[in-house]
Amino acid sequence: MARNDQALTEKILDTIESPADLGRLSYDELERLAFEMRAEMIAATSLHGGHLAPSLGAVELIIALHRVLDCPRDRLVFDVGHQAYAHKLLTGRRRQFKTLRTYDGISGFPKITESAYDAHDSGHASDSLSTALGYALARDLDGSDATIAALIGDASFTGGMALEALNDIGRANTPLLIVLNDNGMSISPNVGGFSAYLAKVRMSSQYTNLRNQVEDAFNSSGALGRLLMRGGNAAKESFKQIVLPGATFLEGFGVTYVGPVDGHDIQTMERIFRDAKELGGPVVVHAVTVKGKGYGPAENNPALFHGVGPFDIATGTPKPKASTPTWTQVFSDELVKLAGDDPDIVAITAAMADGTGLTGFAKEFPDRFFDVGIAEGHAVTFSAGLAAAGMVPFCNIYSSFMQRAYDNVIHDVAIQDLPVVMCLDRGGIVGEDGVTHHGVFDMAAFGAVPGLTIAAPMDELELRNMMYTGLQYGHPFMIRYPRGNGAGRLWRGVPFEALPVGRGRRLREGTDVALVTVGTVGNAAARAAERAAAKGVSVAHYDLRFAKPLDEALLAGVGAEFRHVVTVEDGSLRGGVGEAVTAFFNARGCEVAVHSLGIGDEWVEHGTPAQLYALCGYDEEGILRALLAAGK
Repeated sequence: MARNDQALTEKILDTIESPADLGRLSYDELERLAFEMRAEMIAATSLHGGHLAPSLGAVELIIALHRVLDCPRDRLVFDVGHQAYAHKLLTGRRRQFKTLRTYDGISGFPKITESAYDAHDSGHASDSLSTALGYALARDLDGSDATIAALIGDASFTGGMALEALNDIGRANTPLLIVLNDNGMSISPNVGGFSAYLAKVRMSSQYTNLRNQVEDAFNSSGALGRLLMRGGNAAKESFKQIVLPGATFLEGFGVTYVGPVDGHDIQTMERIFRDAKELGGPVVVHAVTVKGKGYGPAENNPALFHGVGPFDIATGTPKPKASTPTWTQVFSDELVKLAGDDPDIVAITAAMADGTGLTGFAKEFPDRFFDVGIAEGHAVTFSAGLAAAGMVPFCNIYSSFMQRAYDNVIHDVAIQDLPVVMCLDRGGIVGEDGVTHHGVFDMAAFGAVPGLTIAAPMDELELRNMMYTGLQYGHPFMIRYPRGNGAGRLWRGVPFEALPVGRGRRLREGTDVALVTVGTVGNAAARAAERAAAKGVSVAHYDLRFAKPLDEALLAGVGAEFRHVVTVEDGSLRGGVGEAVTAFFNARGCEVAVHSLGIGDEWVEHGTPAQLYALCGYDEEGILRALLAAGK
């Protein structure tokens, strides 16, 4: 084989061991590298799922950044981390890439424990600018000349924390490179004033027409002139005012704005980043990219491929899943039914309309649906305002993201005793997204809030009845349910039933051991109890239904009848239901030995839910072992 022919068959990606290797490549080779990286991402996510579309859109941006930065001496901070796959491929993790999001494989997000190139554990939105400013001011105190960069998406940029950080960045006035990756598409369609502003900037015909007229003048004006020209700007007080009305919004914070620029043009982006480093202050480079770029199905349906499960590469078709409807689907269908009968029901989400199952509600009742963007605290307090005005808000936020609204739940909902129904999707172990996304703290954290009811359904029928109960209750009401498919119980067409708040139920008679569960983990527990009976241990199974308030009458009966109790919850044991049950027995002098199963004082990494339940000891086998041990 001729040398040139061999060069064409060899993958450039195979030669990249670190970002330093990018410096020897031509721009043609960099474009080929980008193609190869996209192929690698598509192949890996087709097997295990992942955040494909946002990572496909950021390939050239990350190549250009790593051409300019000297990481890990310089620091690159990702926001959310949905865009980080190219970064992982360029920083020594290519050979591990097919293990993405698998147990003992590499994380789907940047992790400081995984690589020296990862500056920050990413997973939640709008925190990159605060972290990057911390790095920048620490650099200044150390007397270093390291470059600090943050890569943030347009949806994350609207988050309150990002704007708080931006205000402080302007005050600090220290060198900091902020790359605004504007793909015009978040998980749900972008909402709000800043989104509209960016759209206006992207589509400015005046910008396009005038750019060529000022190019020569600015290219001859030194680093600042070159930078502004490459970013599509002219003089701060002339061109920008005329061409991009409102473009000075960011500069009102004390930062230099550059853009919009083509985020897929490696050469241009590299030159802009190099010029930005020379300015000596904070710079926002506004890069416009295409979400899902390079893979037709992802470009055509970026929402689906934002966080996708395994799929067929040729067609982009998701691989078949279990036929049982998901918990999210049950919530979605039943909320539409409830809202059809009650015009006071409104629905609120924080940029997760599709993920929380509210797209159906939005289509049926567009005037009663509110997507507030990435603003969980605002979503809860906004819901409080709606409730105070006589509406019945169903505020649906992932459990791990509701952590951000803890104060709002306390101050704006619970203290005022307002009838907000807070629906926490993804409660418990979520699987492959890992430690930043597990919803394992909700029952422990919110269990400390007076006047707040926490319901946890065991099956689909219980979920819909808890939704109906929350609607009727008239006080703060929280429902937490997991990701994935339901238990398989028939629920469609069954009349709604209001449940007695704080009352559990006895599911199975037994004499040796009491099994006390809360939530969907009760299904695995029920199977374990059946198997324990076959091995000679008689188990009485109780479903609490409510993590708060506890059914004290039920527990009093358990304490009087049994000497051995096993509790199971899909959440943190510290401050959880097992601790509350133990405290109940101790306070009443019950001679009961309690063995609690759940998540210990540790972080749970990524893997399939089945793997992680087993790791934590409360899968069906772990529950069976505990029952047999208690029954001896």
